[in-house]
Amino acid sequence: MPPPATRERPPGCRTVFVGGLPENATEDVIREVFQHCGEITTIRMSKKNFCHIRFESEDVVDNAIAFSGYRMKVQGQDDASNTGRLHVDYAQARDDQHAWECRQRAIQRELRHRERMDRERLRPPSPPPVVHYSDHEAQQLTDKLKNEEAFQKAVQVLIVWLDRGECSKRNAGHFYSMLQTTNSHVRRLLQEKTHHEEELNRAKALFNQRLQGILLQLGQIEKVFAVASHQKVWDHFTKAQRKNIDTWRKQSQEIKSAHLADVLDKRQEDEMDLSDDDDNDVPPTKVFKDDHNVSGSQAKGGKGGEDDDDDAEECLRRLQEEADSLRCQLEAYRNEAELLRSEHEHKDQQLRLLQQALQGVQQQRAKDLDKLGKMRASSPPEREPATSTSRNEISSSVQVAGIRITEKDAKLIGLISMFLHLHPDGASLDYIWSYVHTREPALQPCDVEVLLSKFPALFKLEVSGVGATLERRWKFGGFEPV
Repeated sequence: MPPPATRERPPGCRTVFVGGLPENATEDVIREVFQHCGEITTIRMSKKNFCHIRFESEDVVDNAIAFSGYRMKVQGQDDASNTGRLHVDYAQARDDQHAWECRQRAIQRELRHRERMDRERLRPPSPPPVVHYSDHEAQQLTDKLKNEEAFQKAVQVLIVWLDRGECSKRNAGHFYSMLQTTNSHVRRLLQEKTHHEEELNRAKALFNQRLQGILLQLGQIEKVFAVASHQKVWDHFTKAQRKNIDTWRKQSQEIKSAHLADVLDKRQEDEMDLSDDDDNDVPPTKVFKDDHNVSGSQAKGGKGGEDDDDDAEECLRRLQEEADSLRCQLEAYRNEAELLRSEHEHKDQQLRLLQQALQGVQQQRAKDLDKLGKMRASSPPEREPATSTSRNEISSSVQVAGIRITEKDAKLIGLISMFLHLHPDGASLDYIWSYVHTREPALQPCDVEVLLSKFPALFKLEVSGVGATLERRWKFGGFEPV
């Protein structure tokens, strides 16, 4: 059975037109027939043998359209009032259109909401709000202006405050302090600029030196091929070897010429940037040399013809090469002098630092000696020992290399030696005293220092650092050769 002919389906259609109904067909009979297609919302009956059926869903409308063309009987009777051929088609209903438009508007709202969320997610975050002025915030901003890392953000806040008109008679002092701190940052920037310029100059000097070295090596290679082209050497090579040697010689000459042209162009540009006087002094010399060489070649050409012209051109070429070589050597000597000058300045700077470090060590030593003398003067004289242990210590003292050593000193020497042996990198005086103090509570740091100073071959003092970073460490030297 071919599909029934229908009109164009309206958007959101949920209502169908049913025509050709029997005259005796009731709403219950129609509901009984079409309820198999899907859930029915309403049935609107008409007196002219047709009705409109609205379903709950749009999907079931096609099932109802499939009933079109079927014959319908009421109570199994064949008379005209109880029979009819059904015609089912899409119906244009305002309710369906309104519901469809509402759904479309909801979908559009959802799409717009998603697009707005996407735009907000992809949009860069807005800058944080600038805090309002207060004395506390001004003090914090001054500290931030002194910090190089937070300087840029702090400057933005200061600009906003000035634009807002936060400056007044009462807080003009705070703003002047912030402006003064901002101005001091200019000196830091100038120092950084000077440092970067020095690094750039050193890099340029090194680059020029390397270029001159390459140029000198190319000249030596060219001399090698020139010597190999002499008749007494050239005759010993085969034809293929001569061809290769000649090709290599031409390649080296081309490379040297190109490299020399680049070096001279760069040097000329640098001289033009540095001063106009240097740029004006060089070309007359070259012109004078060229004129002199050309005049010599013309004189020779007038005397000897074509052979003399060839000799003059060869002489001119050699003179130009010698002049280029001398100029390159001069540049190399100049770069070497600059490097020697920089090394001399670096050594002078190191010497000044060492002198400052030596002065700091001497001052620290003088302070330590004064402190030691004051501690000795303030310490009470030793009382006559009364116990038998102290008498044994005195009686058991010995003379070693002119130094009097008691049993107590020997015990301390052993403890300190074991402690320093476990610390090969050395230890400070306070660290040693904290260890010995657990065994000898009455011992003072000055006593430990005096004991260590008595035996320089056994305990070695090493001083490192300068000024505030000065550090004095004692090391055990018992295993070193005397």
